[in-house]
Amino acid sequence: MIPFNKPYLTGKETAYIEDAVKRGKISGNGDYTKKCQLFFEERFGFKKALLTTSCTDALEMCAILANIKPGDEVIMPSFTFVSTALAFIRQGAHVVFADSHKNNPNIDETKIEDLITSKTKAIVVVHYAGMACNMDVIMSIANNYNLLVIEDAAQAICSKYKGKPLGSIGHMAAFSFHETKNIISGEGGLLAINDDKFIERSEIIWEKGTNRAAFFRDEINKYEWVDTGSSFLPSEIIAAFLWSQLENINQIQTKRLEHWHFYYTNLKDWAKKNSIEIMPLPKKETNNAHMFYLVCKSEAQRSAIINHLNTNNILAVFHYVSLHSSAYYKQKHDGRNLPNSDKFTSRLLRLPMFYELVVKNVVEKISEFNG
Repeated sequence: MIPFNKPYLTGKETAYIEDAVKRGKISGNGDYTKKCQLFFEERFGFKKALLTTSCTDALEMCAILANIKPGDEVIMPSFTFVSTALAFIRQGAHVVFADSHKNNPNIDETKIEDLITSKTKAIVVVHYAGMACNMDVIMSIANNYNLLVIEDAAQAICSKYKGKPLGSIGHMAAFSFHETKNIISGEGGLLAINDDKFIERSEIIWEKGTNRAAFFRDEINKYEWVDTGSSFLPSEIIAAFLWSQLENINQIQTKRLEHWHFYYTNLKDWAKKNSIEIMPLPKKETNNAHMFYLVCKSEAQRSAIINHLNTNNILAVFHYVSLHSSAYYKQKHDGRNLPNSDKFTSRLLRLPMFYELVVKNVVEKISEFNG
């Protein structure tokens, strides 16, 4: 069976974990944590980078830093993972879902302004499949209405928008290092801060509401409980694993991009013949090869392709159920139809994508499908 995903190990993960253990500090915010955070700040230009135990935790920190309160409204796409919304709902926000574009799952920036009210506090964008949202328009809208922009960049490591790394454009951003992502640590995430006013408080929230980080830098003579927060920082074991991945980030990205372009080049004609929309080749943005997806002409066609690939020992999967129609939130949704989001729910199909994939084997089998 060719799996949908297979975690790639560089070979140094366990050696670095052993080293972290021998250093005698594995609880978090040690040498490997600091090395990883500095890497992100220097490579991507984030003003502050904090490792977290998950992207969900990073999003929850964003919601706290944005000072989201009960009754506040937050605009975001419906076609996204539950964590995007849950982080803000836990703070009491009412989530207002926007539709996707017709030709890609990202938030349709032309729909945002009509959703803004006096209660709106933030816009959350999701760079689906590592493809950038239209950040110029979104940032302009946010500036006009004095709103915060939070980038859910869970899938977007190493992608850029007009030369700017995704996650460095909004006020804050969250990344994922879950085992399905390009760069992994099993579970794990990153909070990126791009606005100076959030830096000091982010460290406090990260450290259970204490000013412990400042204490260990000898900036204060004792640390104490000063704000809300939680235990968001990961152990040194997670950071050590991640460091091995970061050392090999260029190699990993090069290989994944080779796979992506092989898919694109060799499936274009097949897709057109079968009335299937193929994942677009970005023009103003870069592609980080997080995934390769198809948009089938119907849900029935998607099921047929999945069954065809399963018969040939290849696992392909669909993705999110739109959050506005989810069991938890559909009664809270305002009733607007979001046809493009629904389209991707019923018709989007993801093909296998991982470092060691022999991509031509997938292409050969999927090309046999006609219908």
